[in-house]
Amino acid sequence: MDIVQEVLAGDKRAVARAISWVENGDQRAPELIKRVYGKTGKGYVVGITGSPGVGKSTIVARLAAVLAARDEKVGVLAVDPSSPFSGGAILGDRVRMFDISLLKNVYIRSMGTRGALGGLNKAIRMSVRVLDAAGYDWILVETVGAGQSEVDVHDIAYTTVVIMAPGMGDDIQAMKAGIMEIGDVFVVNKADREGADRTATQVQSVLQLSVTNGWNPPVLATSAEENSGIEGLLITIERHRFCITASGALEAQKKRAARLDVLEILRTQLSDMVRSELEQPDVDRELERVISKESDPYTMAESILKRNWRNR
Repeated sequence: MDIVQEVLAGDKRAVARAISWVENGDQRAPELIKRVYGKTGKGYVVGITGSPGVGKSTIVARLAAVLAARDEKVGVLAVDPSSPFSGGAILGDRVRMFDISLLKNVYIRSMGTRGALGGLNKAIRMSVRVLDAAGYDWILVETVGAGQSEVDVHDIAYTTVVIMAPGMGDDIQAMKAGIMEIGDVFVVNKADREGADRTATQVQSVLQLSVTNGWNPPVLATSAEENSGIEGLLITIERHRFCITASGALEAQKKRAARLDVLEILRTQLSDMVRSELEQPDVDRELERVISKESDPYTMAESILKRNWRNR
């Protein structure tokens, strides 16, 4: 049995190897994705985002445990800060989620950002497709925790959950654009702490000013450490799923995600093409002309693009 059949059969080791190919830019990855892509489209992608320290990993672990208890397959992609030396994830979400990683129906992968902004990494899109093809009913994507810049998850997830906590500045951040605009569900975690009610009230007041498309993002209270409010969060996520399915918004989001998949592949291939071009010996002569002001960066870039299109 080759790796494609093993992935489609849900073999965890094959899934791990396939995601490693995708993450490392292995030349075998494109062919693998081509062969499994037709089996994707059934998994439901939930994005979990928020500032560092608000309890995202604990909430993800609790949600995964509840879903696994319902005999549903759950894939978790947890994006962590990258080591500046190896490019790997510094924080091991697989360690922090050790208990649920032992469950048969749960697969957890910790991935480094590798310099990408927006709270995710560049391999996350195709990694989601691998899990989808492997038969995972739910795919939970936890972002790195970069605050207001974490909006990329909205391009991947069908439901985006924004986690906040009292006493961490989220009440101030709630007044800002960006992360507030991508949330479908808002959660004030660590709700047993002082100031939780005030944070929830401020978030609700900001959301009242938002334009909605048939769904008013609710603000929930949880205490993930005590496993409180998790069932209610899952019910709300399922309500949102039903709402966007019935309205046609889910299909529109899937179409948008497919377009962005293609765009990301084109961006990567063009980047590799140009990087390869810049390593050619004769490029130095063109750079010298730019440095001496006989030419300029735009003219040189246009020349490189024209040569590459002509040669293809």
